[in-house]
Amino acid sequence: MLRLPIAHADGAYWADPVTLGRLKDGGQIVFRYAPLDGGDANPNGSIDAIAGICNDTRNVLGMMPHPERASESELGSRDGRDLFESALNALCGAA
Repeated sequence: MLRLPIAHADGAYWADPVTLGRLKDGGQIVFRYAPLDGGDANPNGSIDAIAGICNDTRNVLGMMPHPERASESELGSRDGRDLFESALNALCGAA
């Protein structure tokens, strides 16, 4: 689980049932909103609590949370930095 800030008061991910099924079947739902305490969390009402998806070749990611705002411990979390470092390692190989 990652702790990443969100910065939106409205807007939510939406997809028709066919598209949603295709995303699920293709493993393209990359992030979902989840609470730290195990309860229910979906701050903007996104369908299926979706917070991020990728394309079918997995080389384009769209997400609503803001990992750039969680890149240093002083900001309250460095999970965003870990996310960026993971992507860099996947693209360039482990340093």
